Order: sequence, then C-alpha cells, then structure tokens
Amino acid sequence: MRYRSIGNTTVSAVGLGAMPLSIEQRPDEDRAIATIHAALDAGVTLIDTADSYHWHAGETGHNELLIARALACYDGDTSGILVATKGGRGRPGDGSWTVAATPAHLKHAAEASLKRLGMEAIGLDQLHKPDPTVPWAESVGALRELLDAGTIRAAGISNVTTGQIREAHAILGDGLISVQNQYSPAVRDSHPELQLSTELGLAFLPWSPLGGISRSSLDGPSGPTSADTAFHRIATERGTSPQQIALAWLLTRSPAVIPVPGASRPASIQDSAKATELELSEADLAQLDSAPQPWTDATRRPV
Repeated sequence: MRYRSIGNTTVSAVGLGAMPLSIEQRPDEDRAIATIHAALDAGVTLIDTADSYHWHAGETGHNELLIARALACYDGDTSGILVATKGGRGRPGDGSWTVAATPAHLKHAAEASLKRLGMEAIGLDQLHKPDPTVPWAESVGALRELLDAGTIRAAGISNVTTGQIREAHAILGDGLISVQNQYSPAVRDSHPELQLSTELGLAFLPWSPLGGISRSSLDGPSGPTSADTAFHRIATERGTSPQQIALAWLLTRSPAVIPVPGASRPASIQDSAKATELELSEADLAQLDSAPQPWTDATRRPV
C-alpha cells in the first residue's frame, strides 16, 4: 500500500467507499463487516461514509453504525484509521435523496454522527452537497463552528464548483482539507476542481471512481463499452483488472487524488487496494487519457 496526505493525516492512497454496504441490495452484516476487515487487512486506512447511507426510512446512520461495529471487532490496530463522514443529505426511504444543509441541520447531523461513531471527535466531516435554498457561506459557516467546538477535527466539501471551493477555503482556512467530487474514466468534468484542490493543498477524493468501467472482459458476451475499452485492453496486457487500471490512472492525475471505490465484497476492495502497486507507462497513460467519455469540461454536470 502507498500513502498520501489529507491535511496533516497520512492515509492509504486508495480508501474504501462504504456506501454499498448500507444502501439498496446491501449485503448481510457478516459480509459487510468482512468487507471492511478485508480493507483494513489490505492496508486501507481511509473509510468514507455518510449519515444518509442507508436504504429504508428511519435508518439514518446505518453505515456509520456498521463501521463502528466493524472497527470494534477488528483484531488489528485501528488507531490510524480515518473515518470521513458527511452530513447534509437525507433518504426518505423511497429511493430518493434530499438535500438539507442549513447550519442547524449540519450541526445536529455532526453531533449525531459523532455519537454513532463513538469517537472523541469526527476525523473528517464533509458537507455532502450544497443546498440551493441556503447561502453557501452559511452552510460552510456551520463547519467553522463545528471545528471551533472541537466536534470535528477537519472539514471537507463535496459536489462543489471551483467558486464554492474558494469561498469555503476563505471561511475555513486550514480547517478545510478535502474536496469530494465525482471523477472517473467516464466522468472527468471535475478536472478544474481537481486542479484547484491541488493548488490549495486539498486532498481530492473521487467518488464513484470506477464509473465507466464495466465488469465484462474484452472477450465477454457483451464486451466493454467504448468508454472503457482502453482500460480493459491494458488490464488484459498487464494481467490485472480494469478496475485496478482505472484507480492507478486516477492516482496519476495528481498527488492530491485519493480514490474511494465502493465495495460490497471482500474481494472487491482487495482488488482495488492493489492498484497502488501498479505503475502505468507513458504509452498506457496516453491511451487512457484519450479514452472516449460522455462528459467533457465543456458540458459540465449540475452538482
């Protein structure tokens, strides 16, 4: 495992996105905990969660509680694990996602997350998504208050624009240590946010980093899509998985990048963790950089 920095904390260069362990079609608890333990065994020291990672109504914090139980029953040392949670979204139980980033909600959410995780302070608390009904400065101001109160040790923001990053950085200063936006082989329109994060010394945590990488092989019944042909071809040449190639490619984008691929099986996160061992050639990168993608900087997605 290789390591990178989030603020003053050193973490594994690939983290675990724990969302699949709690949402629709989630595994049973034994397999979910085995998946978290497999991540720790592989050297993963960053676990990404959120209070809204659950399936049914009335399950707020399901994923946080699961992580707390997994850490409590792990045989090894967990003192170096950074659990990064989020507040500001909700799930009413009908499959939809809501946004609620009022200062009162964010502060209450952080306090509830802290209790569920059973920690002295939240290592990294991220504002999950800007609320169009709340001034951005007010939402970020709640993170400032949580930092000052010692409820959280560091703050992050997610699903944001470059302007929102700059405004949050002005309010939070060194308290802001990360940005989490969607970025993957198929979705690369957050490159300006990645560049700004690198410039400001912020970690950039791509969510859904394996987007565009199908599970099929090049000679499978349906074959990969045009967006991931290059990733499958290079994986075949290197004798590894296209998912590892995708994560290794992301790690070359910037030293600020720390992907958080989701996993619902031990084998998945074990495979993802091995991406830090791969070295891609200039020829590999030239192919991957030019691989077809549905999104470009000129057609930016709404956040």
